[in-house]
Amino acid sequence: MKKAILLSFLLSVISTITSFGQLDSLNMKYAVSDTVRDDIILFDRDDLMEISLRFDITHYRRKKDESQYFDATLIYHTSPSDSIVKTLKLRPRGISRLSICDFPPIMLNFKKQDSVGGEFSKIDKIKMVTHCSAGGEDYLLKEFLVYKMFNVLTEYSFRVRLVRVNYINTFKESKPIREFAFLIEPVKSLEKRTNSKEIDSAHVTQKHIRRQVMDRMAIFNYMIGNTDWSVPIRHNTLTIAQGQYGGLESGIIIPYDFDYSGLVNTDYAIPFEGLGLESVRERKYLGVCRSESEFLEALAEFRDKKEEIYKVINDFEYLDARNKKEMINYLEGFYKSFDKRNSIVFQLLKDCLEF
Repeated sequence: MKKAILLSFLLSVISTITSFGQLDSLNMKYAVSDTVRDDIILFDRDDLMEISLRFDITHYRRKKDESQYFDATLIYHTSPSDSIVKTLKLRPRGISRLSICDFPPIMLNFKKQDSVGGEFSKIDKIKMVTHCSAGGEDYLLKEFLVYKMFNVLTEYSFRVRLVRVNYINTFKESKPIREFAFLIEPVKSLEKRTNSKEIDSAHVTQKHIRRQVMDRMAIFNYMIGNTDWSVPIRHNTLTIAQGQYGGLESGIIIPYDFDYSGLVNTDYAIPFEGLGLESVRERKYLGVCRSESEFLEALAEFRDKKEEIYKVINDFEYLDARNKKEMINYLEGFYKSFDKRNSIVFQLLKDCLEF
């Protein structure tokens, strides 16, 4: 009954959209790149955000064409008595998920010079990770937690915000789809927050990344069982630099897209080709080789932050106990090798890559 009332309210808002006090102007242009004009507040909070997104879901799911934008309307509450309506365009996005998923990830493209306030203020364009298919909500929530775990280790990481979306189909009247999703911090926002700039170069290798930063990211991916990344081809990684980029050990690497990791363990994930792995649940270290003492130094951070990392999972209210236990058990496979013989160091030395 409550959902029916909510839907009725939302449709009434849309039908009176031209008289709505905080509606975006219909004449403004849309953003053409991942941009943010000033400090944004969307990622300053961790509470769940409820939004409604109204567009032609039928053709969105049928075509899955990155080049095709759909007219859309986003509605969210700023207070119990006040809502904001934004007109925008959206399109499907992604690489593997674009072809695999029944409901691929979304790029939300807002209007330039948006004067409307609220948590989407200042944002031109932003990525939204969606449920891949019906029943895949747990995978999405686990991937969201992986981002939050990396946030524990470093500020050089993408911030994320969990949302619950009411998807309303404008093509035909049907029951709204209600699913979790999460928003990923725009690159321009990350650059501003970390006082950095993206490096657009095809000649960046792991040796061009600051040693501490590179080792942290490589060990993190090893911990979560993720081999779906590469620095030179910029696959699921962003490289930035603070000040003038100076070549060796001067870049900063930031990972994203963790759906192929063993910790998330999606039903479509397969190991990266050529690694000899039978399952994404198997770990393999893909970082550059270091000395034993350098590996011990890098691993100390993971040992010290173990409880904080586990807390991210255990305190998350939207994932059930079974999935939480499964995630913790998988991470224990990593932490159990922190033994008296430092078994993990010898595994990293065995797997590491010489450049």
